[in-house]
Amino acid sequence: MKNVRLFAWIGAVVMAAMIVFSLLTGDFAAEGSILMGMVWGQMSLVDLYVGFLLFYLWIWYREKSPIAKFVWFIVLMTTGSLATALYILYVSYQSKTKEEFFFGKNA
Repeated sequence: MKNVRLFAWIGAVVMAAMIVFSLLTGDFAAEGSILMGMVWGQMSLVDLYVGFLLFYLWIWYREKSPIAKFVWFIVLMTTGSLATALYILYVSYQSKTKEEFFFGKNA
């Protein structure tokens, strides 16, 4: 679990730093419209969100509270891989075993 936490922390810090950097230095609307004007930009966005939805299936399975499921969905769809890293950290600190990590406490 130690390695999982290390990689999740690294991922969370890198993603948070890049989000802040991009918000401060980039032009989201202008650059986003350029990316969406390219087929590979569209393909990359579809690929990204399919991955987020697949990861969300794990969240949906693990979380028992409808509110937690909803909140994690919103956070995942808006912050992407940052939310993925944060959820992995959250789950890793909650879990005592690998089974709990993957399936939750009531599995």
